[in-house]
Amino acid sequence: MTNQLSQIDQKSLEQAKEIFTNKQIDQIEVGTIRGLQQIHQYLFDGLYDFAGQIRQQNLSKGNFRFANALYLEDMLPKISQMSEATFDDIIKKYVEMNIAHPFLEGNGRSTRIWLDLILKRALGKMVDWSKIDKHLYLQAMERSPVNDLEIRTLIQDHLTTDLSQPTIFKGLENSYYYEI
Repeated sequence: MTNQLSQIDQKSLEQAKEIFTNKQIDQIEVGTIRGLQQIHQYLFDGLYDFAGQIRQQNLSKGNFRFANALYLEDMLPKISQMSEATFDDIIKKYVEMNIAHPFLEGNGRSTRIWLDLILKRALGKMVDWSKIDKHLYLQAMERSPVNDLEIRTLIQDHLTTDLSQPTIFKGLENSYYYEI
């Protein structure tokens, strides 16, 4: 990849790999906002003073405004309780968490790991992020609040049962480049 990760992203990627190697990932509460906060805290501890904390400010990216910070306290527990019974349910939950965008920074990196943990528990699979093109992913996520078919298909076509560290780490690294 031609673009370089920032120092913060490089350190966060190291911490993301560490959460898997030291088995802390097994202590994460899967599929809940608390679990997402645990992931975010681990990835960004020492990098952002708001690591693991729900944002109090409104956010937007391009022309899209994420959920109003005033509603996050009510919204996030409802997302946590959404069904994970099927692949389609899991993607709906993932899309809703993306709309919520609960942190000031690091939402994508954290929620992709969060999604993988849900998929692993429910289906015994994870996303092979190394096989998903950055631009296709970002376009699909941008359109997902209106229609999740594109992101659902993109992810479904790139699920893997290879849950080995080399595959996970390759995917993690690739997904970090989605942010630059």
